[in-house]
Amino acid sequence: MSRTLVIGDIHGGLKALKEVLDKAKVTQEDVLIFLGDYVDGWSDSAKTLDFLIDLKQSHNCIILKGNHDELILNWLKTGKTNPKWLEHGGKSTLEAYKNIKKTHKKLHAHFIEDLPNYYVDDLNRLYVHAGFANLHGPDYEFYENTVYWDRTLWEMALATDPNLSKDDPKYPVRLKLFKEIYIGHTPTSRFGKHTPMQAQNVYNIDTAAAYKGPLTIFDVDSKEYWQSTPVHELYPGENGRN
Repeated sequence: MSRTLVIGDIHGGLKALKEVLDKAKVTQEDVLIFLGDYVDGWSDSAKTLDFLIDLKQSHNCIILKGNHDELILNWLKTGKTNPKWLEHGGKSTLEAYKNIKKTHKKLHAHFIEDLPNYYVDDLNRLYVHAGFANLHGPDYEFYENTVYWDRTLWEMALATDPNLSKDDPKYPVRLKLFKEIYIGHTPTSRFGKHTPMQAQNVYNIDTAAAYKGPLTIFDVDSKEYWQSTPVHELYPGENGRN
């Protein structure tokens, strides 16, 4: 039976991705929704993009764009770096691309450029890397990159009283737009957890694979999930995004 499986932020941890795909016993019948941030962290950033390009040919994949994917895209296209990017994982990505040819970099740039910003399924479930700020939804964002960077949606979901009725005028309008919302971007380790978190109808699947946590695959129907070995254990001697 086909499952809809959401994958959290990978950040160059290809070993963790392969491990957790195996643990979840992923098949070609499953729909795989990747929430973004494939690079900037562990040493396999370039190989992770290669793997996703190949996986898309053999599996039903919806691969969304994250803020770190947008950051590497700028470098792949212009060759320009900025200190903030380098500080937040960009150095490991530059190292991963050290011996990669220009034509290969162009392939990765085209791949990232074509990634959608978000996806809404037939059951009105939204999948987006970070969130959205507009009260009418991500379609109405004035700045496209808001969906890669926004944290206000998750903060609002966490701050909303779980006992508040959706009919109450104080209930956040944004949370009424979709049946469920699946995000990454904000590591659950910030809240002392390395497992998926739910606040209202928002599910955060970023279980801190870029740091000391595992990579997670989450079944949106059963709410079952699978996790890799903590990613730093798969890359001994590396720092990830410490």
